[in-house]
Amino acid sequence: MARLLVRNGDWILIGDGKKALMLHNEGDADLLNLRRLSVQTQESPATREQGTDRPGRSFSSVGQRRSAYEASDWHEVEEARFAAEVAASINAAATNKSFKHLIVIAPPKTLGELRRELSPEAQKKITAEINKDLTKHSIPEIEKLLAGYSSGVDF
Repeated sequence: MARLLVRNGDWILIGDGKKALMLHNEGDADLLNLRRLSVQTQESPATREQGTDRPGRSFSSVGQRRSAYEASDWHEVEEARFAAEVAASINAAATNKSFKHLIVIAPPKTLGELRRELSPEAQKKITAEINKDLTKHSIPEIEKLLAGYSSGVDF
């Protein structure tokens, strides 16, 4: 397994559809010292609490056919919107040259949303993408997990 290198000054984004934690490594590659730069959160109630009870219906202009529209998953829509907001802040930081390297840690769905929204300039600065949800972990736990990942032990 390739060694994950977290350099001094690297940014680490840990996110999911409801929370984004941006960290900054003030240590070095051997002894991580992660500091919180920002936290973004969003309330995303369940779809049943956001939308209507029944999907819409359409009627054919010819004949007796009817069909139902697929119900919108409002929870999913909000998570995609949140990922776009997080990506916009990363794009702005990349444009301002606020960081040289970025490590993104998120579940697969969020990684996909971020990839779609990140600018080419921001994407060039990504040194690693890790498919994990670490949003409920503390910063010391994240440091320990990344150090374990660096030595080749998966978490």
